Amino acid sequence: MRARYISTTLPYVNANPHIGFALELVQADVLARIWRSAGDEVFFNTGTDEHGQKVYDAAKVAGQEPQAYIDHYAAEVQKLNEKEALNLSTDAFVRTSSSAHLQAAQEMWRRCTAEDDIYLKEYEGLYCVGHEAFLTEKDLVDGKCPDHNVEPQVLREKNYFFKFKKYEKSLLDYLQKSRVIVPEWRRQEAINFVKEGLEDFSISREKKRLSWGVPVPGDDSQVMYVWFDALTNYISTLGWPDDEQGNFKKFWEEGITLQVAGKDQVRFQSLMWQAMLLSAGIKNTDSVFYHGFITSDGKKMSKSLGNVISPYDLVKRYGTDATRYMLLRHINPMEDSDVTWERLDEWYTANLTNGLGNLIARVMQMATAHLQDPVKMTQETKSDVDVARYTERFEFNHAMDSIWERIGHDDALIAIKKPFVGVKSDDTSIRDEALLIIKKLVRELDAIATDLESFMPSTSAQIKEAVLIHKKPDNLFPRL
Repeated sequence: MRARYISTTLPYVNANPHIGFALELVQADVLARIWRSAGDEVFFNTGTDEHGQKVYDAAKVAGQEPQAYIDHYAAEVQKLNEKEALNLSTDAFVRTSSSAHLQAAQEMWRRCTAEDDIYLKEYEGLYCVGHEAFLTEKDLVDGKCPDHNVEPQVLREKNYFFKFKKYEKSLLDYLQKSRVIVPEWRRQEAINFVKEGLEDFSISREKKRLSWGVPVPGDDSQVMYVWFDALTNYISTLGWPDDEQGNFKKFWEEGITLQVAGKDQVRFQSLMWQAMLLSAGIKNTDSVFYHGFITSDGKKMSKSLGNVISPYDLVKRYGTDATRYMLLRHINPMEDSDVTWERLDEWYTANLTNGLGNLIARVMQMATAHLQDPVKMTQETKSDVDVARYTERFEFNHAMDSIWERIGHDDALIAIKKPFVGVKSDDTSIRDEALLIIKKLVRELDAIATDLESFMPSTSAQIKEAVLIHKKPDNLFPRL
């Protein structure tokens, strides 16, 4: 048994969650479930990022105190974990406004300071509120942030900086490790970023301009830059630094660690965070998987642009497992995917209502009408080994394709052999063959349910229950 740690990024609590983050949650959940089913001990973390300029500004516009504002939106994000929403198997939900996280962030600061990696200087730069980060001229397109389509603010103030440049060689050494970043082209992107030369980055803000943040140890005039604060969540959630329950030692120091993040996070997750860990004398993340964006009419779906689709709206229209299905099969796990309600309706109807749902209904209708007892499972019908192989490579869409290919084969078997006709034949041999085909199809359903267990857990359980009690289930995917 291995100890495995997996964490998503933490969304800002400046608006309701969108399906881009839901994608990340479901991808991580599939991995956590598969690892547990293989006998590993898993710690699955998610949570909310609750400090920074965007949150402060949004609370001000809403006429609320920041704490009341973030409490509301943190609760909205946490609801995604529930069975009625995305049905996630999380072990922790970390909030960066908690006292435990605040203490961890301050300890991270102290350890980096002890290594002489933090210094104070006056700085002027181009600041993007959407990113909560300073940009350079080469980051801009036509003078604007390409992700948020706004001109950055020119800010001049005294900040603390982290000696990022000091860790160029160490980061290049780290990035040489196999699968430290997936997909491979993102690893090359990170390597090229380092080779172009790193610049020390700001890790604080003046409190007189932004009071909503973690206080800098020893300097009441400054609060931590939100990224320095938030990145520490990956270990604060494990109880670091005190580690009273031993989770940090088990899952981070001695375990296998994986972070899941969007493709725009490479600099933050695989460079800045890793440099902070090196400075603090803590083991680096073993691997980071970067997914693509869900776009709408070719634009990144983001709360800042206001073009989001709510995961709660998806669940309301299609149901939990259907939502999980569409995020996992029809969204490319590593490239951008464009989504519209019309496409979602097509995927649901073609592949769930007319696909899996129809197969379950037809097979169990034949089984309950023509077989006296439940079908006994045998070793003859096995799970698809390609499902685990694809998932280990984060190719969730191909894993699901493999399952639906099997569904298609079973539909073809029914169409060609017509057991529903043969079972009514006066010829004993034809009738017996038809009964054997029906039994095979029931075993196929059970194997499909096993393969679906981590992807569509409720659907899997319902199929297995129908096979076990020998009863046709209610329509799992009603017509829209």
